[in-house]
Amino acid sequence: MPEPGAAPGLVDVARKFAATLTDTKGVTLPPAELERLLLEFAHEVVDTATPAHEGALLRFTTLFSAAPIGIALADTSGEIVEVNAALAKLLGSTQERLKGRHLADLAASGHDATRLRESLERMSLTGGDRHTERGVHLDHSEDGGLTTNVTLAWLPGDRPGTQFPVLMAADADDLHLLGERLLHQNLHDPLTGLPNTSAFTTRLEAAFGVPDPAEIALVYLDIDGFKVINDGLGAGVGDQVLKEIANKLAAVFTGHHDGYVARLSGDGFAVLLRGEDLTRSKVVALVDRALEDLNEPIYLGGHGIGVSASAGIVVGACPGGGHVELLRAAELALHRAKEQGKAQWMLFDPARDARDRSRYQLGAVIAGALENGEFSLIYQPTVKLAKPDEIAAVNAGLRWNHPERGELDSDEFYPLARTTGMTVPLGKWLLAESLAATARWRSRYGDAAPDVCIRLPKRLATDEDLVMLVKEQLDRHDLPARALRLCTDRQSMFTDEGEVLDSFTVLADLGAQLVLTISGSADLELIPRYSLPVRHVILSGPVIDALADGAAEADMRHVRQLVERGKELKLRIGAEGVRSAEHAARLRELGVLAARGSFVADSATGDEVDEMIERHAR
Repeated sequence: MPEPGAAPGLVDVARKFAATLTDTKGVTLPPAELERLLLEFAHEVVDTATPAHEGALLRFTTLFSAAPIGIALADTSGEIVEVNAALAKLLGSTQERLKGRHLADLAASGHDATRLRESLERMSLTGGDRHTERGVHLDHSEDGGLTTNVTLAWLPGDRPGTQFPVLMAADADDLHLLGERLLHQNLHDPLTGLPNTSAFTTRLEAAFGVPDPAEIALVYLDIDGFKVINDGLGAGVGDQVLKEIANKLAAVFTGHHDGYVARLSGDGFAVLLRGEDLTRSKVVALVDRALEDLNEPIYLGGHGIGVSASAGIVVGACPGGGHVELLRAAELALHRAKEQGKAQWMLFDPARDARDRSRYQLGAVIAGALENGEFSLIYQPTVKLAKPDEIAAVNAGLRWNHPERGELDSDEFYPLARTTGMTVPLGKWLLAESLAATARWRSRYGDAAPDVCIRLPKRLATDEDLVMLVKEQLDRHDLPARALRLCTDRQSMFTDEGEVLDSFTVLADLGAQLVLTISGSADLELIPRYSLPVRHVILSGPVIDALADGAAEADMRHVRQLVERGKELKLRIGAEGVRSAEHAARLRELGVLAARGSFVADSATGDEVDEMIERHAR
């Protein structure tokens, strides 16, 4: 606390520097920063103090005494008049024994003493207020020369225009250790202690930088479902699990083929292996062992926590030869392992990589293609089996008219759209264009115009704004909701938690017709069990394929039972994948009302559908 009667200016100075030196957020201030603060404090004290305000000088003296770096105050001739405890400890001496010596005489050699004298003289002549000499050997009473970094500065005197030299010294070895510690922190993950991404990249670049590099292998590992651990047991437990994982990986790979293990991200790790005798089988054996060790439960807080991992492996250089290509290859291999079901490893395959590159290039430009008008509607008409010339509905899908690859069907780009997040924009475009076509048919052909049936991608089907989006499009084109059929299946009808999607129920309440594709009685029984608002069912898959080339009694009986059960539920029964007129005739005998497939047309353009509707209208 400031002394009673201290001037307001001194109080402010004292409070300012007290706050600065105490509020360091748990970090020890480096010597250079302490030096700057001490000098700045001294100048402000002199600028603010008067002979009546000795409290400020007392506070500076206290700060000088408690400073963790060595400080010697001298008179105008350079003779030491005060030494703090830190300097006495640094030089293995006492404060009294150091007083009376010239600042330069603290040096352990004539060379270093000359350096200090010349620095003082140069500062005096040039008016410089601070100068640092690195690697100065100061005299230690027991150990001889001690390597230090010395800062020389001028402090203002108590009379205007007077200055006094001050020497501040810090052990260079301690500074080196601090630098090493900071470097280690900069290159290592603070949680696991493993090298971080920066250190790993540097190590990988160095491996490629030698003139004749040894065989090299790179392994990417990613913990499967780690979010479940974090969300279920808390981030603290998750951190402990990551530490255990890091220890297990280090135990497996360190010591084998110059193994270097790093943590790259939250739950991602990488391993670099090198050696003349490094083979694919040896790398795979180590990865198998690591995955097996990770499967062993980790016991924390009474929980036996199971962990599995996926791994991507690259052995040898990749096409292009650089470390960037190696990283990309390992990441691709890891993605494939994830796609194949996780908890396994996958080797990088150059041939497959070339194919995947082509696919990924396609996926990357979907957004631009949609904006540039490269997509169009493609249709598959559903006809009444009793009157094959009459169209019951038209299924609308997407086709990509790629400028280089030609016409691409949806199964060629929808999986890529899911990866790049483009299913929702594509689904919205499909909905808008399909309803626009329906409005055109109704305007032109009246009651003869068919309903349009579209299958929404699940990502759009689960969108909370789906109902509003559908209603906006219906209103825009002045269409009744019954003109739209929404086709779905068992997987798309339910959330991941097994609950029926509310959006379909609301849309059905508005009047849209819900169509469920089924492959057997289990799918059909979902309708009464969950009170699904389904009006049409479409038989699909093996149950229909079985009747394509013949009519085995068991297959006929199966379809007949499905049709009869559908009629009990007051459903209209259709089929897809019908191949021929004979195939269609068998289904009609069994009670199927409508069908689509190659017996009518595998696909049709907008103009072709217009012609079919016009024939129907006539």
